[in-house]
Amino acid sequence: MTVNAVILENALMTQHESEAVDVVLVGAGIMSATLAVLLKELNPDVRLEIVELREAGASESSNPWNNAGTGHAGLCELNYTPEGKDGSIDIKKAVNINTQFEVSKQFWAYMTGQPGFGSPRSFINSVPHLSFVRGPKDIGYLKKRFDVLTQHHAFADMVYSEDRQVLAEWMPLMMPGRDTDEPIAATRALNGTDVNFGALTNQLLDYLGTREGVRISYNHKVAGLERKGSGWAIEARNTRDGSVRKLEAGFVFLGAGGAALPLLQLSGIEEGKGYGGFPVSGQWLRCDNPEVVSQHQAKVYSMAAVGAPPMSVPHLDTRVVDGKKSLLFGPYAGFTTKFLKQGSILDLPLSIRPANIGPMLAVARDNMDLTRYLIKEVRQSMAERLASLRAFYPEAKDEDWRLEIAGQRVQIIKKDAKKGGVLQFGTELVAAGDGSIAALLGASPGASVTVSIMLELIERCFPEQARSEAWTAKLAEIFPAREAALRDDAQVYREVSAQSSQRLEIV
Repeated sequence: MTVNAVILENALMTQHESEAVDVVLVGAGIMSATLAVLLKELNPDVRLEIVELREAGASESSNPWNNAGTGHAGLCELNYTPEGKDGSIDIKKAVNINTQFEVSKQFWAYMTGQPGFGSPRSFINSVPHLSFVRGPKDIGYLKKRFDVLTQHHAFADMVYSEDRQVLAEWMPLMMPGRDTDEPIAATRALNGTDVNFGALTNQLLDYLGTREGVRISYNHKVAGLERKGSGWAIEARNTRDGSVRKLEAGFVFLGAGGAALPLLQLSGIEEGKGYGGFPVSGQWLRCDNPEVVSQHQAKVYSMAAVGAPPMSVPHLDTRVVDGKKSLLFGPYAGFTTKFLKQGSILDLPLSIRPANIGPMLAVARDNMDLTRYLIKEVRQSMAERLASLRAFYPEAKDEDWRLEIAGQRVQIIKKDAKKGGVLQFGTELVAAGDGSIAALLGASPGASVTVSIMLELIERCFPEQARSEAWTAKLAEIFPAREAALRDDAQVYREVSAQSSQRLEIV
């Protein structure tokens, strides 16, 4: 059955008192689509329904223009390799994210062999990843980072240069017009990727639409969520005609991006109490001029400004969307009280609870640098944004660039025994003790490491099934090597990574 047929079936259904399914997933983005496919591959008989507020999948965070499209693998993101007070470089996070991205590649490679999934070229392309710095201090950091990273097999092919002739070959758009006396350096990894998570999400949803026991309900909002026995009762309201469908499910996944926090609060589970959200909006400068775009084939990341959130690390990116290349520069951060790009300005105030007001106030007290940074970003003019671009691309012309509104990100605020509350960048899986419901909170590098997060969810919420012979065998078929093996065994890493890249046509 196609996705359109499923939608038509929904529209023609008469309202039942209660419909029983095994799994309900809220949100039709990359997270829910990935989890739904994994569960369906592990148990073809599972009955599941995806409930989506918008009229189509991948309409919020997974939409290609709402994110950088970087296949995050720790190759170029300098915030994943912090420098300690003693001058040492910690690469644990970069290695972890790299191996998680390789697990994602294995899943996508497996899916390319499934009938009806489509071509990998529609969602993943080879784009070199570069880290670019200026000035003696940052050059010293980058060189130390390179020396430490390349000792690990995941980064062994990375190269470093301060030679302007070499850098001109790597970044031909960025070198003309640059001060010849300015010290600069870069590293380059040729195995980087650009990923269209919107196209990937919709290919997964289309694949699900061909399977029995799957329903995708667009234009539906979760208006009720409460315990019922060992499972959950869900009310899904049709936003077009106001009708309400009642569902019962043994397991619920809240994968609705920024809207996951209010839904987690609606569930009332003890594990979700104390969490708050800090929404950060974003904008890009976008160029579609073919003469400019053709001169830049890379994702070039640099150092973040003091107080900036990780999602605001400046970078000049090659983007491939629907087969067409563009360039993005940014992002420029902003602040809004909305939890979704198409959300409500009341999202943040309505999320305040007695259990999270303490952590939220503590975060406000301890993050004045971030507050000042966001105020500065919000007040920027177009001329000031273009001036930031020219630090990367000195000869940029105003007429080649326009403003593109990026997606909304809700950073995690959580309780902390010492500080009262902390602002956490990244993603966090929050699950009930009985495994009957789980929510994914947070942002980058979420989409790139979706598969590892969903595998963790399966192991936490379906522990008996995950240990069963049938599920273990299927997981081994999909994933030749998991994170620990990829981290510790150089030969396994190289063989599995090469196989996935070949199947994904990104060699």
